[in-house]
Amino acid sequence: MFKSGTKPAINDGKGLIAKALAEARVHGTASAATAASPGAKARGGGPYRHLMTGVSFMLPFVTAGGLLIALAFALGGIYAFDDANQGTLAWSLFQIGAKAAFTLMVPALAGYIAYSIADRPGIAPGMIGGLVAVNMNAGFIGGILAGFIAGYGVYWLNRWLRLPRSLEGLKPVLILPVLGTLLVGLLMMYVIGTPVAELMAWLTAWLRGMQGSSAILLGLLLGGMMAIDMGGPVNKASYAFSTALISSQVYTPMAATMIGGMTPPLGIALACWLFRDRFTKEERGSAGAAGVLGLAFVTEGAIPYAARDPLRTIPALVLGAATAGAISMMAGVELKVPHGGVFVLPIPNAVTHLGIYLLALVAGVAVTVLALRLFKKPVAAVV
Repeated sequence: MFKSGTKPAINDGKGLIAKALAEARVHGTASAATAASPGAKARGGGPYRHLMTGVSFMLPFVTAGGLLIALAFALGGIYAFDDANQGTLAWSLFQIGAKAAFTLMVPALAGYIAYSIADRPGIAPGMIGGLVAVNMNAGFIGGILAGFIAGYGVYWLNRWLRLPRSLEGLKPVLILPVLGTLLVGLLMMYVIGTPVAELMAWLTAWLRGMQGSSAILLGLLLGGMMAIDMGGPVNKASYAFSTALISSQVYTPMAATMIGGMTPPLGIALACWLFRDRFTKEERGSAGAAGVLGLAFVTEGAIPYAARDPLRTIPALVLGAATAGAISMMAGVELKVPHGGVFVLPIPNAVTHLGIYLLALVAGVAVTVLALRLFKKPVAAVV
């Protein structure tokens, strides 16, 4: 086995293969197999990797809940949740989406952060800690803290706790989950929960009240981050921040993030058509696929173009995405569905100020196209 990031594979595939042949080691050696005892074990990677694991497991809850809420509004109007509509399909869809799926978002985030750190014994303490955070109005920040406390707490409890061989089997199913739950639950209740809840209340009020230059700056930041590495850590940080805020009913960052993620592939697709001399025949042939990916909010469609000419392409993509994000935030556009691109926009009440949102997308794509025209040289002159 030989482990590598994606960047060496994109930039120098032949060199990476040669390095792998020289440095690969036999997978599943005896030392690796016996390194950890039964129970919890820490997995590879740092805190960011654990956070992204939690986010990836949280996203299906966000997507399912957001779409069901949007469908509820489409069928029953913006007051579908009112008790006067109790028993209707729209009211039921809202209950499933808002009261079930969205309620599980933060516990899932916390539980799978803990799972990434401490394996299965961390899931129950993490999810319980996340639900305590929800009940205390500590939001996603409280859930993140609960997940890390549960994960590292269970991991270190497993290392410190020594039991007779006959009782070792009880650790992952009884002892570690109970002790981990006590640790994270009591810390959330008596130490962490209240200050974090106050922080979340302040953050929510600040984001909802954003206007003028502050909204533009946040939109520039979130949109630009989506185009910096197109699916990498910076992109995921922007997306994770925005999706997590949906649990606090703050929807404007999600709108800026999604439009910032759609702009790069769409801009490249249009630039390939308008300025053919700036792209190779192969790049022009892939432009249609990149455009479809952009419509579906798959920013990774721009990666092959950025990898071939990063110093000229990435700044152009960032400019366009930041422009779209800034216009979206400035207009106060709210998006309640965290994925789907343009295909979710026709759903009633899924997005507010739809006309302005589409204008922001057009503006971002136009800036991207013009910047690519200015920054990129004709193919024959590109070194």
